[in-house]
Amino acid sequence: MTDSGAAATTAEPAGALTTRIMGVETEYGIACTTADGGRMIPDELARLMFRPVVEKYASSNIFTSSAARLYLDVGSHPEWATAECRSITQLLNHERAGDVVVDGLAGRVEQELGEGARVYVFKNNVDSIGNSYGCHENYLVRRGLSLKKLGLALVPFLITRQLIAGAGKIYRPFPGSPSERYGTGFCVSQRADHVWEGVSSATTRSRPMINTRDEPHADSERFRRLHVIVGDSSMAEPTFALKIGSALLVLEMIEAGFPMPEVELANDAAAIRDIARDPRGRTVLPLTGEGTVTALELQDRYCSAAERWLDVRPPSRGGTPPEEFARIVDLWRRTVTALDTGDFSTVDTEIDWVIKRKLLNRYRERLGVDLGHPKLAQIDLAYHDVRPGRGLYSTLVNRGMIARWTTDEAIETAVHTPPHDTRAALRGRFLDHARALGAPVTVDWMRLRVNRPEPQVLQLGDPFTADDPRVDELISYMDAHATDYGTPS
Repeated sequence: MTDSGAAATTAEPAGALTTRIMGVETEYGIACTTADGGRMIPDELARLMFRPVVEKYASSNIFTSSAARLYLDVGSHPEWATAECRSITQLLNHERAGDVVVDGLAGRVEQELGEGARVYVFKNNVDSIGNSYGCHENYLVRRGLSLKKLGLALVPFLITRQLIAGAGKIYRPFPGSPSERYGTGFCVSQRADHVWEGVSSATTRSRPMINTRDEPHADSERFRRLHVIVGDSSMAEPTFALKIGSALLVLEMIEAGFPMPEVELANDAAAIRDIARDPRGRTVLPLTGEGTVTALELQDRYCSAAERWLDVRPPSRGGTPPEEFARIVDLWRRTVTALDTGDFSTVDTEIDWVIKRKLLNRYRERLGVDLGHPKLAQIDLAYHDVRPGRGLYSTLVNRGMIARWTTDEAIETAVHTPPHDTRAALRGRFLDHARALGAPVTVDWMRLRVNRPEPQVLQLGDPFTADDPRVDELISYMDAHATDYGTPS
């Protein structure tokens, strides 16, 4: 049964994509201290972490039962790419499922190494010597939109979004780096120093904020994938919701031609670095041609536009409910107001960089040290430790000092269960059935393939489709040949 790729049904109506497919890719930093006080090199640690995955699946690059992709990325970074999601909270649950899975791999290594060994998984974006690793956002857009034009309209928002959704860090300059002139201090963003231009097809050599490489992972005649690589990894759940939700609303407004800020910054790379050192958003940004605007003014304009957009936004079928968008815009407005007034008490349990700065200031005052002290660097890093009960983030959550957006139960469900209303449901069902039978299969974001006895290939070009009779046929084919597959893995 080979397939031409025709979709069975389409759940998304024509018009504005107010229901949108989204995904997040998270790269993790890892470290290990041994019982004798030594350190294991990351490459060796990564191999140990992925050994049970390789033993079970003969690969370090797999799709899980939740239809997410788990793999070992360049630089010995475990990476979790969520399944296709249709709502913000659904995406949050599946992103947090990655924390659970990767920490589980680390926990097994810790047990193997014995008492005294500690394996750490950090959801941050920069290591101690200045290397950066990413948190990438993916948004489905219609093919008819010019990705470059769309990207240019988004860039000023993304450059200033760090003020409302940055992870925060203590910055120490590295000799010869473009940001050496700033000196030691606090940054609202971890990725700001590691992007070099607004929109391009590069990924690592000259990181842009938006990557334009045309890989839609969907019907290429109908869809594009907007690949945003400028954002920080989020620890606080409300920060994640605001990061994704604000981008969704701005993207909707651009597509709909809704009145909103129309600016072009004179120097994107300089702007994002300068804003990172200004936790009040007062940085003056020169515009192309004439005029200037501050970072805070821009975010205020975007937030005001989103408030107006919610009043006229067309109804969507599924996806993020209106009341959740209202909750996001409320947090957005409160954060902008805090930047304006300097009173961050209204958001200091919800926004990562605000939470972290408050924590660091408390320790700095208690210890009587400056930001360059090693103890503060340790606290900065410990905030991103994903281990429940050990990392500072989870400690603060348990003390009621960081607000929740979802629940542990919903996250645990997402570890094993794909989203029910996207193509991921088909991939997850196919994989579970194949693994129960021991059937040799190959999958990627778009294709399901049974390799024996005769190759059977199915292409799923519509990521909105969660029900397709062709998948039932493929599963029936595996059932009919179950005796050929031997013992399930």
